[in-house]
Amino acid sequence: MQQIKGLLATRPLKSAFRPSINRRPVVCKAQQNGTSVGQKAATAAAAAILSMGTLSDAAIASEFDIMAEPTPTTNQFVYDDATVLSKSTRAGVTKRLKILEIGTGYHVNVVTVRRLEFETDAFAFGDKVLETWYPSRELGDKRGVVVIVTAGKEGAVSGGASFLDAIGDDLIESLVSDNIPIFTEQEKYNQTVDSVVERIEAKLNDQPVPDAPVRDSNERKRNYKTKEETDKSKSVTGSVVVTLLILACVYYGYTAKD
Repeated sequence: MQQIKGLLATRPLKSAFRPSINRRPVVCKAQQNGTSVGQKAATAAAAAILSMGTLSDAAIASEFDIMAEPTPTTNQFVYDDATVLSKSTRAGVTKRLKILEIGTGYHVNVVTVRRLEFETDAFAFGDKVLETWYPSRELGDKRGVVVIVTAGKEGAVSGGASFLDAIGDDLIESLVSDNIPIFTEQEKYNQTVDSVVERIEAKLNDQPVPDAPVRDSNERKRNYKTKEETDKSKSVTGSVVVTLLILACVYYGYTAKD
């Protein structure tokens, strides 16, 4: 952390991909100049950290830990920084993504973090990770990253131009609006990753894409009040009405004397 905070240079970042807006591939204009991947990640954030003041050391470390990772190898696909995935899930997803890369040329990484405090937007964080790992259009063209933020029950899917074109906006929006929030709200993180990878895998292999999960009707947020809440509201309303009546009577007494 001391080495990271000591670096002051910054690197421009492109806008993140979000549902329902025009998406552009992650493109970093920075060129490789012999600087290590870890240093590039640090320099991309050092000035902002110094200007933001004190942040949670654990949160900063979590984000920097991911960005300071070396560029993923052909055998590295899962970065479970939040430690919410089982060993079998990590192994299974790694195997499936490895086969996917061999068959299609697309390398997809899955990243889990507990929370984001330095970069509070999951899409922006995903973009930054990709820019750090693949600092040119060519390197990042067929690369993608799935981000799962456990504290916020949210996530993102970012990637290079070819990856985004192959996945399509509709699937990306469905993944971040259906798969990720529905399963993370139940804290089913293994199922979250499995379902997202399954749908991406099918799309890139030109196979029928499994339907998005549907939220159980019992889990939908209610738009009505419970009896207890209604009674409490009535009690508060009654108290307000009584107070207003008393004030009105007092006011009338004073004005009547005048």
